[in-house]
Amino acid sequence: MDTSIESIPEGRDERNAHRFEACSVARAVEVLGDRWTFLILRELFFGVRRFGQLARNLGLSRRILSDRLTKLVTAGVLERRLYRSGPDRYEYCLTPVGLDLYPAIVTLMAWGDRHLSNAAGPPLVLHHRDCGHDTQPVLVCSECREPLEATAVEPRPGPGVGRPPRA
Repeated sequence: MDTSIESIPEGRDERNAHRFEACSVARAVEVLGDRWTFLILRELFFGVRRFGQLARNLGLSRRILSDRLTKLVTAGVLERRLYRSGPDRYEYCLTPVGLDLYPAIVTLMAWGDRHLSNAAGPPLVLHHRDCGHDTQPVLVCSECREPLEATAVEPRPGPGVGRPPRA
């Protein structure tokens, strides 16, 4: 996906050109942008690590699962770890990069709970072991700790405008 400044569609407001230059959302979607990838990540966050169990839980073809796992390993989201030799068997573990996706996954789950669950409520709750309560993700401002809402946030150019993304 070309996310350079040259990819700004004709007629776009040039005052907002910084939003299209090496867009972090576009780069993230390039790595994560399909249903199976999100469901694989869900399983990994729930503790499933082995190829066969991922395939069974997801009802996914081995070819598609292998493709998505390879993509996530290449992107540094997962790492393969040998757990048995003769024949070699690997498990897939979240890296620190992958663990950083947890807020995105649980926020997506909370959205689904709010807008797509049945009248009985969500099919799953998150229990915070540290305090002993069921919890829901809340997105807050890093400075004032007030909830972040779309109508209260304005995108502005950041320090990375005009610089290539990390390799």
